[in-house]
Amino acid sequence: MRDLFLSMAVIGLVVAGMYLFIPHDEKATPVKAVDYRVELLTARRAAPYPVLAPTGLAETWKPTSVSYKRDSDNAWHLGYLAPDGEYVAVEQSTGAPEKYAAEVSRQAADTGKTQQVAGETWQRWEGPKYDALVRTDGDATTVVTGTASYERLAEMAAALEAEKPGAGEPGAGEPESGEPESGKA
Repeated sequence: MRDLFLSMAVIGLVVAGMYLFIPHDEKATPVKAVDYRVELLTARRAAPYPVLAPTGLAETWKPTSVSYKRDSDNAWHLGYLAPDGEYVAVEQSTGAPEKYAAEVSRQAADTGKTQQVAGETWQRWEGPKYDALVRTDGDATTVVTGTASYERLAEMAAALEAEKPGAGEPGAGEPESGEPESGKA
């Protein structure tokens, strides 16, 4: 009996030591928001389509990533962390619509269903990891995708706006919010 007690005490000490020396992430570093204004202005000048970005979202939406790749079918990417902690991205490109939408939505597929968002018809795509709302307008395909619900994806899609005429010209200025001036897509 004494040996059993000593064995349990040694195991308890080892477990307690491991607990003390293994780092705990109780105060996780919050996701840093990125300032995407410069990339947005660059993309809007270079892209052969109206580059979309959200306006009017609550401050609880945090932009986390941005890129514009002219040599990759003029691909625009703007990633966000939604208020519920889910990921939402705005993707645009002049690439082949079906291929591009499947690629950026991590192999989601067209469900054949549509959804009306702010007067526009979007195709609903579902996938193992991401779902998406997809719309082709002219030569550009816009994909709002991520781990978020369709409700959140639609919230982002409804907030998307293109640049107002003259907004990028010298002296046009920017709104007080710090967001680039925009007009409905």
